[in-house]
Amino acid sequence: MLSAIVGINWGDEGKGRMVDLLSSDYDIICRYQGGNNAGHTVINDRGKFVLNLLPSGILRETTVNVMGNGMVVDLEHLVNEIKNLRDKGIKITPENLKISDKALICMPYNKMQDIMEEERLADKKFGSTRRGIAYIYADKYMKKGIRMGDLFDEEEVLMEKVRDIVEWKNLTFKGYGRDGVSAEEMFRWLRTYGDPMKAHITDTTIYLDQAIKAGKNIMFEAQLGALRDIDFGIYPYTSSSTVLASYATIGAGIPGAKLDESIGIMKAYSTCVGEGPFTVEMEGKEAEDLRAAGGEYGAATGRPRRVGAFDVVASKYGCLVQGADYIALTKMDVLSYMDRIPVCTAYEIDGVRTTDFPIGVRLDRAKPVIEYLEGFGDISGCRTKEALPKAALDYIRFIEEAVGCPVKYVSVGADRESYVKMFD
Repeated sequence: MLSAIVGINWGDEGKGRMVDLLSSDYDIICRYQGGNNAGHTVINDRGKFVLNLLPSGILRETTVNVMGNGMVVDLEHLVNEIKNLRDKGIKITPENLKISDKALICMPYNKMQDIMEEERLADKKFGSTRRGIAYIYADKYMKKGIRMGDLFDEEEVLMEKVRDIVEWKNLTFKGYGRDGVSAEEMFRWLRTYGDPMKAHITDTTIYLDQAIKAGKNIMFEAQLGALRDIDFGIYPYTSSSTVLASYATIGAGIPGAKLDESIGIMKAYSTCVGEGPFTVEMEGKEAEDLRAAGGEYGAATGRPRRVGAFDVVASKYGCLVQGADYIALTKMDVLSYMDRIPVCTAYEIDGVRTTDFPIGVRLDRAKPVIEYLEGFGDISGCRTKEALPKAALDYIRFIEEAVGCPVKYVSVGADRESYVKMFD
């Protein structure tokens, strides 16, 4: 079985929590895109963990975890993330963590570029996490990147690559009126944080191909959600990589393999971190109440998330581009304090109602059409479909019909076992 777990909306849907839950059925968990610009929060019997680069399966001793060629890896962040997990008793070895030799290394100068440009843009900024992600992906496509496999080059060969890139980068820094970076310093950084990772670096194409032939079950874990995809998201307020399920096997290292299923993750309400259009955004006390109830702060940045009603238009679009076979609906218990639950059933753009997700300035002008469903109270103790109150079942059925995709899992709490399985 080859399965992808992907976000339906703007990210932060609870993918890490669902990977942690479902990973017991899989032998291998693969991250296939992105870097440390987002985080997956997982709460299980061993504690609370925030993962930025490592696949969420790293918290299970039974899984092998792969960081694929589609990722961009900040080595310093990775070394520290591994240390933090080891300090909490998580076992990480070359046997259970494998990193593609084709993954790009996110360098300190990429982060510096990110910060300089966000500061230059001021109130027109993209809302970047300032972790260099856009700039290392740009380097990748300009063929000016350093890959994990390059760490095995002879010292003079790697140093020459670094010098050539730094010479080019310093032209940019001078344009911002900043001092350039030192090639020697960048080389030392690579050695300091890259050498400890060398035992984990491998050809994931060979490894995963052999795993498929051996009948292993593989789960592909995405970062962010469909509306942050570089092609199909709210461009330019997107990530810099392809977050869709269709890219999973490519970004993991086995482009010839075919997925068996796409599992879409979405919240029972809407949240968004960063800049860009967010049609259903709540303001004032209504927003503060929902944010407080859901603990809505970014796992990677700590930024307060923008919050809003469940967005049918965006979610139906997300299910379409992710090719979702079924949905895991997270944080439904958060809505328990509401007597009436708002949902956005359509957008109104220049006086015309639509249920099709728009792009560009049309999305900027969209206004939500809000309807209300009956509240369902506290469902945190429910573990079966039969235990859910009728109003909760009605809310789930409404979402299924509205987005055109069945809901298989409903999260009713933060713990690993706090969920309801709607069907087998």
